[in-house]
Amino acid sequence: ALAESKNGTVVRKLFGYSHIPQRWAALINAFNQQHLNTYINFHRPCFFPETHTDAKGKQRKLYPYENMMTPYDKLKSLPQAESYLKPGVTFEILDQLAYQRAIVKSGV
Repeated sequence: ALAESKNGTVVRKLFGYSHIPQRWAALINAFNQQHLNTYINFHRPCFFPETHTDAKGKQRKLYPYENMMTPYDKLKSLPQAESYLKPGVTFEILDQLAYQRAIVKSGV
């Protein structure tokens, strides 16, 4: 379900619904790895739900604007977030990557 939701909101919006010929696959894959993944993880805001349970026990998900942040910001907000990083990766390294892309995007 997660892959299909990403396809609908990100991939299909960017690449459309038509078949992509195999001769373009390597170029599209390189674009995704170098640019699209960085954009999605560091710069594209997402809603993160809050689950509320009513008196009958039914759970509803609400998406308040206060919970809108990038996936990277969400990761940093988690308790003991450093424990989720791969060995050798630090938030300082990831911050440099995030801010580097932001600077290039803004033209500074």
